[in-house]
Amino acid sequence: MNKPKMATEKGVPSNSRIVMLLGQLERMNGEAMVRDVETARQVTTKILHLIQTQEKSGKEVMSKGSSGMEVILASLENSRDVQTTLNILYILSELLSVGRGRRIGVFVSKGGTGILFQIQITASKELPPSEELMLQLHSLLAKVGPKDRKFGVKARLSGAMNVTVNLIKQNLQNVKLLLPCLQVLRVYAANSVNAISLGKNGVVELMFKIIAPYSKKNTSLLKVALDALGALLKSKTNARRAVDGGHVPALLALYLDWHRNDTRHRHMVIRRGLLVCLRNITNIKLGRKAFIEADGMRILYNTSTECLPVRTLDPLVNTSSLIMRKCFPKNRLPVPTIKSTFHYQLPHVPPVGPVAQLYSQPPGDDVVDESDDNEETEAESDTENEEDEKDHRTLNDDIETDLNKLHPVKSPGRPFEELRAYERFFLELSEDFQGYNFEGSKGASTTSSSGSLSSSSASTRSTRPIIVPTAQALSPKHMTTPGSQEESCNSVKGQHTQPPPSAATRTPAAPLASLELDSIHLTKDQDNKEEAHIPTPDGHTTLSSLRHSPQGQMIEQGLPHALDCVSLEDKGSLNVGEGLKGVKHDGSPVSATRHIQSPLLLGDIATRRVGGGGSDCGSEGAEDEGGEGAVLEVPDTALLLPLHDPDLYVEMVKGTHSVPQYAEVAYPDYFGHVAPTFKEPLVERVYGVQRSKIFQDIERLIHPNDILDKVVYDLDIPSCPVIEDGGESLKFNSQFESGNLRKAVQVRKYEYDLVLNSDINSNHYHQWFYFEVSGMRVGTNYRFNIINCEKSNSQFNYGMQVLMYSVQEAIIGRPRWVRTGTDICYYKNHFARSSIAAGGQKGKSYFTLTFSTTFSHKDDVCYFAYHYPYTYSTLKMHLAKLEALRTPQIYLRQDVLCETLGGNTCPLLTITAMPESNSNDHICQFRNRPLIFLSARVHPGETNASWVMKGTLEFLMGTSPLAASLREAYIFKIVPMLNPDGVVNGNHRCSLSGEDLNRQWQNPNPELHPTIYHTKSLLQYLAHIQRAPLVFCDYHGHSRKKNVFMYGCSVKETVWQSNISATSSDLLEDLGYRTLPKILSQIAPAFSMGSCSFVVERSKEATARVVVWREIGVQRSYTMESTLCGCDQGKYKGLHIGTRELEEMGAQFCVALLRLKRLTGLRNHQHLLDLESDIIGTQSKVASSPTTYVMEEDEPSFLEAIDYSAESDNEDAEPENEHGNDVHENPDHLDQLSDSDTNHRD
Repeated sequence: MNKPKMATEKGVPSNSRIVMLLGQLERMNGEAMVRDVETARQVTTKILHLIQTQEKSGKEVMSKGSSGMEVILASLENSRDVQTTLNILYILSELLSVGRGRRIGVFVSKGGTGILFQIQITASKELPPSEELMLQLHSLLAKVGPKDRKFGVKARLSGAMNVTVNLIKQNLQNVKLLLPCLQVLRVYAANSVNAISLGKNGVVELMFKIIAPYSKKNTSLLKVALDALGALLKSKTNARRAVDGGHVPALLALYLDWHRNDTRHRHMVIRRGLLVCLRNITNIKLGRKAFIEADGMRILYNTSTECLPVRTLDPLVNTSSLIMRKCFPKNRLPVPTIKSTFHYQLPHVPPVGPVAQLYSQPPGDDVVDESDDNEETEAESDTENEEDEKDHRTLNDDIETDLNKLHPVKSPGRPFEELRAYERFFLELSEDFQGYNFEGSKGASTTSSSGSLSSSSASTRSTRPIIVPTAQALSPKHMTTPGSQEESCNSVKGQHTQPPPSAATRTPAAPLASLELDSIHLTKDQDNKEEAHIPTPDGHTTLSSLRHSPQGQMIEQGLPHALDCVSLEDKGSLNVGEGLKGVKHDGSPVSATRHIQSPLLLGDIATRRVGGGGSDCGSEGAEDEGGEGAVLEVPDTALLLPLHDPDLYVEMVKGTHSVPQYAEVAYPDYFGHVAPTFKEPLVERVYGVQRSKIFQDIERLIHPNDILDKVVYDLDIPSCPVIEDGGESLKFNSQFESGNLRKAVQVRKYEYDLVLNSDINSNHYHQWFYFEVSGMRVGTNYRFNIINCEKSNSQFNYGMQVLMYSVQEAIIGRPRWVRTGTDICYYKNHFARSSIAAGGQKGKSYFTLTFSTTFSHKDDVCYFAYHYPYTYSTLKMHLAKLEALRTPQIYLRQDVLCETLGGNTCPLLTITAMPESNSNDHICQFRNRPLIFLSARVHPGETNASWVMKGTLEFLMGTSPLAASLREAYIFKIVPMLNPDGVVNGNHRCSLSGEDLNRQWQNPNPELHPTIYHTKSLLQYLAHIQRAPLVFCDYHGHSRKKNVFMYGCSVKETVWQSNISATSSDLLEDLGYRTLPKILSQIAPAFSMGSCSFVVERSKEATARVVVWREIGVQRSYTMESTLCGCDQGKYKGLHIGTRELEEMGAQFCVALLRLKRLTGLRNHQHLLDLESDIIGTQSKVASSPTTYVMEEDEPSFLEAIDYSAESDNEDAEPENEHGNDVHENPDHLDQLSDSDTNHRD
């Protein structure tokens, strides 16, 4: 026997039996195959036997370098004998059943698929075709198809697809042949063109003939038929065909039948197959309509509810949930307009942009689109994968590739003559200290200010009575016994300099077991000596004297309704500002407890806002329904919080201007917040929480009679936003500085839908909330749903809780915000978001943040907030207190940089160390200190930025040696709040101009963006006089990442992430921009270097960080982002971040600047070389997260299946089950944050 020509791999013996047989087969190819049929049969039979009995034979055929597969395929192509062909198909079937797909890959690459199709067509021409041959062909095609990308196209073009279809039609009762044919059909249908073609060929109707009611027989066939049908129904044309054929009720009936009969849950795959068919049909509007008409919501709701106790049935529950959410009719957000409730007329409207669109919008309904919003979700769902890829591309495309823009160009942009006006903000650069006594105390020159922010100047701006606090319902009216209140209100006329007489004295009728707020009252004798009667637990009344301070007078005078029924609109009402002048010098020592008068039971106040429609509590003779005037004895938080003074806070509020003209003060802002000493861990997500919440939402549609739908609070009703009732509902309020709650709707007895207000002059940005709740029952579990959130994901899904402040807790000595809330989750809801608010995109929905909580105290007033509130008045109070802390060694100056659109002042601070003397050397050293420029709070909702800034300011004003060294090393210029108007009015992102101020730095308008215009001018002035800051840092908050981190600017790192070619000279760059973040990562436990990015993106070219880097030439220009949630590394891992940690971060930033000073002062640059290697070490990490955009979501995808896309028709995108802690196999379902908004990135 001649040696075969077959190529063999080294190590395989050339005389191996299988090799010799293949060689024989190879020589027979061609005409010999047709002539010598018997030999061909024998050889192929022997090969088959060897492969079946010896594993090594198969390995030899498939080994690298072997041409065995080519020989087998050539023989298959040339064979005209059915038995030989079958033998070869058996051989291939054996070979391809082993291995992980590599063998199939080889088969496909050698053209095997095409040969199989050819044989299939040839065999179909024989009548009748060989059943065994067709069976083997289709079995093999079913194996090969999923691995061959061109499978569907080849099948269609060769005509093999029609052969399979005809075979199915002729063999509906032949289960053995039908099964492999359906398996191949399933692969054909994955190609969208094929699916449409098969639909035209009647295959959809054919499939409905095959699927049948519950039976233990032929379950494998049914499963494959449902898979094939599911694939076909992804085509909208086929989905319509199914609806027109009346198959939606049939599918629901089949599902119900299998659900009822499959009691042991052995056929879950079939039940899910039926649901997948329904899911794909309901991707079209017609399908959703048919589903609703067929009572699909009720059927799926009931079956899902029955499946809930069995954990293994989660795939059925989740798919049912997806279908129900998709078919849930889109609801209108319950507001008259998506624009803000508050209107502020701009001095002029910008010619282009969202604000221009808002003003030019024709009158009409802007809450929902006229056309059916669900229509668009079809297109959205059909092209979902392409959109994801496109999104991913645009993320990468956002990287700046223009090298000219990447090289910082110092372009001050304004002539120096204009900038010279800013010289007055830099007195320290020309100060000579000649008249200063260095051995005495504070010198006047250090505090001279172009507009001091002291408390006296603040109080003269407003004569509104300020209500402290906003406890409007500490004792609900229904608790009061009839006839127990007999007080009368004293008439208040003219302007009093002394407090008016208070309510008549009453003593407690019975001893009280605990401190009851409504039993605390005030007496006042003839000598104007005030006393508070406070019942003790044993029933005796203690006497305590009220502080005679200006603030004490002001509080009493400023409490309308509860004590004196002063109408906010009454011309003769008390003028608090005037009233204070007469008692300015009256003071008393600070005691350990503070007595404040609380406007309890404000009753039916109609005029909570100036401009309301009249008060139902007149200024004369009205009955005080609310209860007796009260004095609370509470801990003096000033002792715990050195920078907090409630009386000073109220003083500051009077100088704060808001669009709604707020006249109330929120308790937490008045009392202050003492950070808790205990740890607050991130909460572990409860298994199935999102699903149960969604099911409760679906119940609203199925059982509409259970829904109350009662409006209990509404800012859009001008006359009376607070809706009174018999005490069965909670009471809400948000009409105080930084408050944001537009509407509250009671949907069930203990469940409320809450709607947030848009930013002023905008129709979106709903995220920040801060509101008050009262009238609660102790121990009852209340559910709150904020229903108009816009972001596609939130840290509320990853352990974050909301914040709550209890007034009762504050009164008993625990004035603090605490993390609270159970069953927290964030998911897409059924409220339609109009295309006007969604950037032109139709079919979008809002998202719901839901949380539940119980209240511990009777007659409490509680506040909820997105993050620790920090108001503009708080800042003014802190600055006033800081000024009082100044020692003779500290140079501190407060200037007013400018006035905002709303009439509030924007403070500018200068902090450094006084020179040692007025000698030339010391003055020279003083003037030549490098500058550090810091800013914060450009985005009002990022309150954490203010807490970090507070930490920085306190450290800078501290007495520690480090603080002294830092002041001696640098001059600090600080703008602690860039957007006072946004903060005051409860905005989340914008100023009164309706624009994101951190996108205005390239070309700020002096009228619309005064704070940005003047801050940039300060920096331009410094650039002009060659004193550009060493470091610029803008403090921000980040809503979707954990830890604290920085964004900086680097040419080299930006070029690395793009495909642009750059010369080495283009990439010359001092690596100093990495020094500060590197230092922070070493000293600050909350800081994460791994989350930092130094890439410059096009979408950020108008932010402070990029403009200051590019135009002012500050290499170390940063945005420092602090999480709103918590940390996932370091010593705070797994914990919420609190004000203590945020303030610590602000102080650590200062320490890092001191280290930076020492490093930059070093002659050797070894540290820079270390940084170079550090960059190279992290390069791969950066590459996987090319932009801050992509880095936006840093959560591990395996946490659990969280479904955000109710419109998805992508099978992988559907959550199989809600994993508690298990690793999820298909993380693709997670929403990829494709929102076009650039929220919380700079």
